[in-house]
This record gives sequence, C-alpha cells and structure tokens, in this order.
Amino acid sequence: MTEPGVSRPGRRGELGGYARAGFQHLTAAREGLADLARALGSTDELALLDGLSAAADPDTALAVLTRIAEEEGPRLAALDAFAWRRLCLLVGSSPALGEFLYRHPDLIDGIVARDGRLPSGDEARDELLAAVTPDGTPLVGEAGWNALRIGYRALLAGVALFDLTSAGAHGAAPDPRPAFEAVAAALSSLADAALEAAIAVGRATLLTEGATPRVAPEKFADLRFAVIAMGKCGAEELNVVSDVDVMFIAEGDERAATALAREVMRAIQDPALELPLWQVDPNLRPEGRQGPLVRTLSSMLSYYDRWAKAWEFQALIKARACAGDLALGEEFVAGTRPLVWASANREDFVGSVQRMRERVTEHIAPEELPLQIKLGPGGLRDIEFSVQLLQLVHGQHDEQLQLRGTLPALRALVEDGYVARSDGERLSEHYRTLRVLEHRLQLRDLRRTALMPSDDEGRRVLARASGLARDAKELSSLWDRVRREVRELHLKIFYAPLLSAVAALPDEEFVLGTAEAKARLSSIGFLDPDGASRHLAALTSGPSRSAKILRNLTPVLLQWLALGTDPDFGLLAFRKVSEANREASWYLRLLRDGSLAAERLTMLLANSKYAAGLLEGYPEGVAWLERDALLEPPAPEALLSEMRSLVSRRPSAQSAAERLRRVHRREILRLAMGRVVGVLDEDAVARGLDGAHTALLDALLSAIRAHAGGESEAPEIALVGMGRFGGGELGFASDIDLIAVARGGATGTGPVSPAAKVVTELRTLVSDPRFPVDLDFDLRPEGKNGPLVRSIDSYRSYYERWSATWEAQALLRARHAAGDGSLSAEFFAMADPIRYPAEFREEQLRDVRRMKARVEGERLPQGQDPAMHLKLGPGGISDVEWLVQLLQLQHGAEHPELRTVSTLAALSGASRLGLIDADDAATLEDAWRLASTLRSAMRLWNGRGTDSLPRDWRDLAGIAGVLGLPRDRTSELVERWHTVSRRARAVFEREFFGYREDELFPEVQA
Repeated sequence: MTEPGVSRPGRRGELGGYARAGFQHLTAAREGLADLARALGSTDELALLDGLSAAADPDTALAVLTRIAEEEGPRLAALDAFAWRRLCLLVGSSPALGEFLYRHPDLIDGIVARDGRLPSGDEARDELLAAVTPDGTPLVGEAGWNALRIGYRALLAGVALFDLTSAGAHGAAPDPRPAFEAVAAALSSLADAALEAAIAVGRATLLTEGATPRVAPEKFADLRFAVIAMGKCGAEELNVVSDVDVMFIAEGDERAATALAREVMRAIQDPALELPLWQVDPNLRPEGRQGPLVRTLSSMLSYYDRWAKAWEFQALIKARACAGDLALGEEFVAGTRPLVWASANREDFVGSVQRMRERVTEHIAPEELPLQIKLGPGGLRDIEFSVQLLQLVHGQHDEQLQLRGTLPALRALVEDGYVARSDGERLSEHYRTLRVLEHRLQLRDLRRTALMPSDDEGRRVLARASGLARDAKELSSLWDRVRREVRELHLKIFYAPLLSAVAALPDEEFVLGTAEAKARLSSIGFLDPDGASRHLAALTSGPSRSAKILRNLTPVLLQWLALGTDPDFGLLAFRKVSEANREASWYLRLLRDGSLAAERLTMLLANSKYAAGLLEGYPEGVAWLERDALLEPPAPEALLSEMRSLVSRRPSAQSAAERLRRVHRREILRLAMGRVVGVLDEDAVARGLDGAHTALLDALLSAIRAHAGGESEAPEIALVGMGRFGGGELGFASDIDLIAVARGGATGTGPVSPAAKVVTELRTLVSDPRFPVDLDFDLRPEGKNGPLVRSIDSYRSYYERWSATWEAQALLRARHAAGDGSLSAEFFAMADPIRYPAEFREEQLRDVRRMKARVEGERLPQGQDPAMHLKLGPGGISDVEWLVQLLQLQHGAEHPELRTVSTLAALSGASRLGLIDADDAATLEDAWRLASTLRSAMRLWNGRGTDSLPRDWRDLAGIAGVLGLPRDRTSELVERWHTVSRRARAVFEREFFGYREDELFPEVQA
C-alpha cells in the first residue's frame, strides 16, 4: 500500500476527511493513523483512511489494527487495497474477531482475500474435523478444544465478512436482509460441524489413559450417539452467538454416552486458552435439568407420547438431527413428528401456548423491555410464536406447514391462505430487519445479546454495521416503526384474525340493541327475529371466554348466516353445535383464527338441514371445515380397516354395531359437508358413499361371525350390490339395494336357514335411529315373496327356468359389496351368461319395452307432474338407465366395453362403439347427471328424500343454495331441467322404442 508522493490526509486544522470516514475522535484518529502508517512502513495514509471508512466503528478498528500492525507489520503491508478494505470492514464491525486475528495473524490473508464465504454443511464438517485431527489422530483435551475453536472462528470470520459485504458500504448500502437466510443457514452448519468435531475430540479424550472417567474402547465400539439440534440451530436460522439448544440420544452403554455428552459440551463451552464458542444448552430435554442428560430412543419416544406438555411439542417443531449418528437422530425426529402435529388437539393447547408467550415477557427486567429486540413487545419472539402457533394448529392437517424455519413456515402460511399475503410479507421483512440488527450486535463482541443500544453512539455504530440506516436517529425511527407494526401484526394473527372481517362491516352491525336488533335481523333474512335474538343472547351473554369471542364474531357470523337459505335454522343449529363443543378449546380457536372455516360452518348450517342434523350428533366434525383435505372421503381400504379394528375390540356384535354406525354417520357427514361447501362433486360423493356403505356392511358381517352364539359359527355369505349401489352411483337420496348369496348348506331347510339368520341380524344391526339405513332386498328372485338368501345353485335354477327379462336386466348392476368375495365371484360366473346373453331375441326386446311402459304407467305416483319427476318422468334417470341397459343386453356379450355396472361408463362405451350417436350420449348423460344432482341436493336441503323437483320457491331456493347457485333465479333451475329432460326423452323414445319423427308426425313431414 506504499505509494510515495501522496500527501498525508488531515493536516493540522483539516480533519474533515476523518469525520467523513466516520471517526468520532478526530485528533486521536489523525495521530493513530500516523502510528499505523509507521508500523506498516507506508506513506499512503489516504489509502489507509479509505479502508477504515468501511468500518462500522473506525476508531476501534484503528486501535485493533495498530496492535496487529505492531506485531505483523509486513503481513498487513503486503495486503492490496481490496484485502485492506475487507480487513477494516471485518474488524470495524467485530473488534472481537480483530482480537482473534491478533492472536492468529496467519489466518488474515486467507480470510480477507475475498468477500467472505458461506461453507456448506459438508465443507464445514470436513474442515473442523481436519482441524482436530491434524495428522489423522484426534487431538485430546484442551489441545482439541483450542484447535476446534480456532477452526470455527476462522470459518465464522468468513461468514461474517460475506454478511457484511452483502450490505455494501454505508453511504449507498444495498439491503442486507435478503442474505439473512443464507447466512443463518451457514451459521447453523458451523454449529453442526463444531458439535461433530467435539464428538471426535470427546471420544479421543475419554479413551486416553488417565481420563476421568476413562471409557473402554469396546463401549464406544457399540455406542450409537446422536445430537439433536433444537431452537434456531434446529431450524437452521442460528444467530452469530447464541445458546445452541440440543438433546442427546444414545443406544449402548449409558455411562459412556453421558460421559461423551459432557465432553462435547466442555469442548465448546469450558474455559481454555482459546475462548469458548457458545453455550450448549441441553435443558429442552425431557424433564429439563432434572432429567437424565442422555436418553435412549425408546425412552424419548415414550416420554413425548405420555408426559410431554404443550410447550415441549412447540419446541420439537425445530428438532433436527445435526451430529453424531444421524440415522439414530432422524429416527427420533420421525418418531415424534406425528405427535408434534397432533399436539394442537390436546386440552387447552392454544391457551397454554399463549400464556407461555406472556410469561416470557413478564420475566424481562422493566428497564430492558423497551430495548429487547428478541423478547420485548414487537420483537422476534412475537413473530416466532405467531408462526409456530399457526403451524401447530393447522399443520396437523396441512403437511405444507410442517417446516422448521420461521421464514419458510411464514411463506407456507401465506401460500395456503392462513395469513394474508400483505401481513406475511410485512412480517417477513420485519423479521429479517430484527435478525440483521441482532447479528450485528452479537458480532461486535462475539457475545450473546439482543439489546438495542440505549445511547446514540451505540446506535450510530449499529446503523453503520447493519447498513439499514445512516445514523442513530434514522435507526431509532426504523426500530420504533418495526416494533409497532410487529406488535400489531402479532396481535392480529395470534389472537383475533377474524376481527379484520368484522371491521369491514357497516358500523350499525357492531351494536345490536333490542328493537333495533330485531329489525336488523328481519331485514337481513331472519323470519323469526325473536327466536334469533334468544339464540344470540344464549351464545354471547356472560363473562365466559367463549361468550367474549362470540360477541366479537357475531356481526360477521350473522352476515354469513343471512346469505344462506334458512338463517333461522342456521342460527339454531349454530347454537346447538357451539353448545356441544363448549368444552372443546379447538372450536373457539377455529372460529377466531379460521375465517374460512367459520364462514363454511355458517353456510353449511343455513343451507343443509341434513348436514346440520348429522353434525349435531358429531359436533367435532366442524374441525374438518378448516382444510379441504379433511372433507375428502378416506380411502376405502383405510375406512374398512378402521371398522374391522373396531369389531375386534368389542365384546358383542351389538356394541360393535353401535361404534360402526357412528363411524358410518361420521363419514356420511363428511361427504355432506364436503358437498355443501363445494369441495366434493357428485362423483366424489358417490365414491365416498359407496366406500362408507360397503365398509359398514362388511364390518357388520365380520361382527356377526365374530360374536356368533351356539356351537357352529355363522356361515359365510356374500352381499351383492344392485341398482345404483351396485353401479357405484349413489347419491344422498339413493336406496341400498342388495341380494344375498350363501353356500348350499347354509341355506338349509326349515323355517329359517342359518344364512337367513345372518341377513336378518344384519338388517337389525344396521338400523340406526339417528340415521336411517334401510337395506332393500326386493330385487331378489320372487321379490318379497322369495327366500331372503339363496345358494348359487338356487339362483342358477331360478334364472334359467323362471326369471323374466327384467330380472336379467337387474343383474347388469350386480357387484360384490361385502362378505365372501369368492362366493360373489361364483355368483357372477353364473350371472354373466344371463345378463350378457349370447343372443338377445326379439321377444326379449318386446318384454323390456313392455315392462318400461308399464313402469311409466303404474309406478309414477298419482297427482305427480311427470315432467317434474326426476326418476320416472320423461327424460329422467329411469329413461337413461333403461336405454343403456338395453344396449348392454343386446351387445354386452360381444363387446367387453359394455360389461360394466356403471351407467355412464356403459353409455360412454356404447358411444365409442357407434351403438349410439355421441351427441345423443352427451344429452343422456346431462339429463342423468342433473337429475341425480337435484335429488341429492333436495335431500341435503331438507333432509327428506323425494324424486320430484319441488314447486315451492323455498325448496327450490334450498336446492340452489346447496348447489351454490343464485337463490333468486330458481325458475331458471326448473327451466333447465325441463329443457334437458325433453331432449333426453326424445333420444330415449327414438333409441329405446324405435320411434322416428316422421312416424310420429307424418303430416309435418309431408
């Protein structure tokens, strides 16, 4: 840096250059720079001053660098301008690292030759292990500790320099916050590597002669030892200097593991020639300081399964295997993950976490509270607690939230709709701001601190170090604004996010007086304002926590209820559900935190008496409204497994049936809720209903066999689904049609066969007083007059000798439903030639047409308008199904595409084969789907089954509400059905009866 002939800055009376460089003691700075120049043998004081101007605290940097120059002048003099500026930047922000370089000047060249470095986890681990094993043999005791700490601080200096250069120079500094996540991850990698190196030193130390205690080599040979990082290290967002929270897990000799854990801690934090790095804190372990330092994996998992408190599960969010036997550590993390995300279901979980957050604030000294970057109001802990609570509450149902880091979790909360995007972005920015300030404070002296300086000089230095402000005043303004906004956002997200919806309502809706309230209730759609007022009083009166929350939410809940078809019924149902969930803390949390769930609940209750009735019997189902995935039906295999498991744990078929019916009702409720709120379509509902009914029947048969009385066990039977159940095309208004098959001996002789007893008991056990489930066996041979159960041979004999064509037609929908699958397979082997005949004769065609005409003439209820009948009326479900089944009878033997129990699949197959025009097939499908949808919607609306489209405006509005259609355009709903059904009827008459327009209206054609 020596360039002769360059004049010295700051001649007597000309100290402005020192002031512009950031010096506070100008005369001392001028004299100190001269001393530094002499130590370096340099006459270019301007170059020296230019480098020092990059320092956050040039006065301190000058003093430290002068000390180094006095010992290592030639080394510093050899640095180019780039390296000199980087050295000044580092020492000016961290005098502690300057002192480290004073002790180890041989590291200077490698550190300042570039703009810092962020080592990967593997790089950091390899370099620190190399530092403690210089010749391939691990160092022991303090020698190993010192080597570890020197290597760590050398890497830390590179990370710090990278962080500082990302902020740039003070005058025109780019934003340092975007680099925060990468820097924090690198600091976490350094901590991981330090722990790994400490394990190596600890093992070597304990194997040394004279070690206390000394561990035999064979004990270590069999020892598996893992370190679990918790807190910020676990989340890979560590500070420059912070306690590193850990837990130790081991499999093997307990004493050896405990001794190793203590040596690991000593290597990092005990006094030695090289200063300690940071505190290793194992107190988040089970039972804290009172518990054993090291536990086995099974002991850990047992504790969390049986004894852990809410805060311990919150701490486990960030748990990560970081050193030692990583496979063992990952076993622990994987084993506790389900417990972490299920912990929100524990009693008073949300309340306990909130109280813990308040207790943290209470333990801060009053004089420190306004200065706390981490724990004070508006500090880092507000953001972290808000994010973690929302993760725990919603993460049990949303795997996207199961993240360790605060910022990744906050981004996921925004993307999944739990936090408003603007709120999330502001919180993220403020979190980075606070963390940058915290890093710069800790970097200065390499000590743990989170206190904002109270003096202007301290804040001036922090402003220069962070690049976030130009001076102390600007930094103070930034600090005040960030704290205020963080606290506001914390309160909003942590305590009452639904209030933002309330705030958007007109002012008049905040105060509901007596007469005014009734008038307001009438004006928004309540037909019985007196009754509504009573329900509101019951919900919101009193000093209880639930009443307070509901008082806050009443305006927006009323608005949502008023959007439904029957707000009076909705409010009554809401009261019943709220009273049923009175003791459930999650329910109030759901109303307060989950605006989507609360809105869905009110929409559901005001639009569906069917769902509301089921929900009254299973009020905990409200929780499903939080996430779409919870409204999806479970996999049939999972549901069947759950029901069979219930059977195995019950002492009798009757007690098993009670639990099975409850599970069945639960799944029907899930489907109804999913359909009404728009998560499920009719196809998904059909699959869900099929799975629920099939699992119930199969599990009940298992219960009957498992608990059969008498000497012989109950015979195996098979239940064959028929009609829409057989076709897998159920709606909420559909019957469950079945026939039963047994092996020859089970049908027996005498008044009641053993198999018939099983079916009779099945019909008894399936009967549910809360939710009627009727099994219809009337499609069996000889109908109600025939045996309830037949053998394969009996069925074969009947169908070959006596059956009518329509009975073969009914077999087209036959499908195994429950019971003995092999028996069903035998039945279908017998039935296939009957339902897919090799030849379909003309007389059989006439039989089918004659029977269809008879059904239309006799089965349509008297007084019903055929045009409004969705099932038997012109263009209705019956028309479509009979036409499709005729095509299957005629061509099924020849074309495998038609050998399906599904109406729509068969229709699609017929279209592909050219048996029906594609446009005609689309017309028939539209009519079938619309009729099926309207039938289900009617059941969902009023809980009653009907096959006719109603004429009453309120019922039509109810159907529209269920389907998410405008309730003021019900006439369009009727017109749509008439249009679709007329087109479908025209196709049906042409393709089924063979009518042609020229035959029907010859005079028109002429």
